[in-house]
Parts: sequence; structure tokens; C-alpha cells
Amino acid sequence: MISFTVTAVVFGVVFLAELPDKTALAGLVLGTRYRASYVFAGVAAAFAVHVALAVAAGSVLTLLPQQIVHALTGVLFLGGAAVLLMKGDEDEEEVRKPENQSFWKVSGAGFMLILVAEFGDLTQIMTANLAARYDDPLSVGLGAVLALWAVAGIGIVGGKALIRRVPLRLITKVAALVMLGLGVWSLWEAIAG
Repeated sequence: MISFTVTAVVFGVVFLAELPDKTALAGLVLGTRYRASYVFAGVAAAFAVHVALAVAAGSVLTLLPQQIVHALTGVLFLGGAAVLLMKGDEDEEEVRKPENQSFWKVSGAGFMLILVAEFGDLTQIMTANLAARYDDPLSVGLGAVLALWAVAGIGIVGGKALIRRVPLRLITKVAALVMLGLGVWSLWEAIAG
């Protein structure tokens, strides 16, 4: 059974954390050069692979005692908040143009770019933390993959307009505050539990 609440929380956290990420900008660059549907297919497939790996890692953490899991996820969320607050503005990734515009070349370029750039990324670590925290791999996986796909879609189709209207620093600070809140909450549960 999928929990709408868990899915919504995970979606919000991962969406906010991914918006200021370099891969959103890379998706924007690819989307301006190539057919958006081809780019999205490759990017979406890569994000699905990352979420599956993160949820599997988080599910392993649920085998530990709850207090340890809460303490570990709390520390990792606080670390994620610190990373977001300390990271500077990121430049657009330079993306090598595939030789032709075929579906396989364009989607393959998008897949490889995201697969490499996102491996061990903050949102992948956050997804593992959330899977451990909620012990609901299906809801966490669904929320995370939908959030990543939404950011990819925004980046590919309308990223320029969003970044013109909402400062990247504001998005980063909101994501950091949400992570800070989750970190404090997790640590409180570890101490109180």
C-alpha cells in the first residue's frame, strides 16, 4: 500500500533539494539543444536507476535499531543541509553534442550524463535516508522518482523561466531549511525514543 503522506513528504524534500542541482542545469542545456522528449526519456531512466539503488540502501538501514536509524538519518540530513548552504552557484555543465539527433543518441547522452553526475549525489543519499526513516520503500521510491522527474521536466522544458523568476539561492535555502528541520526531528526522535 502506498502512503500518500510519505510520498508527498519525499516528493517535497527531494524536489527542493534537486532544483538547485547541477543536473537540473545540465537537463536545461540538453533540452535547449535536442528534442525534449528524447532528453527526458534518458534522464528519467537514469533517475529511476538512482532511486532504486537509494531505496535498496535505505531499506538495508531499516534492519538496524530505530534509535540508531533516527540518529544516523538526523546527522545525514544536517550534513545535507550544511552542504546546500555552503555550496556556491553552479555553472552549467558543458555537454558534448551527440553526432545526430536520433532517439538513442540523445536519450543515451541524457542517461549517461545523469547516471554519472548523480551517483552518490545529495538527493540519492537523501532518498536512502528517507527510505530508512519511513520504512516504506514503495512510497519513498515513488515520491523520489516523481520529484526527480518533475525537476528534470522543469529543467528541460521551462528551467530558464523558473530561474529568472525564483533565485537559485532562495531555492537552495528553502531546501536546506527543510533538511535542517528533518535532521533536528530525526535526532529528537533518536534521543526521545
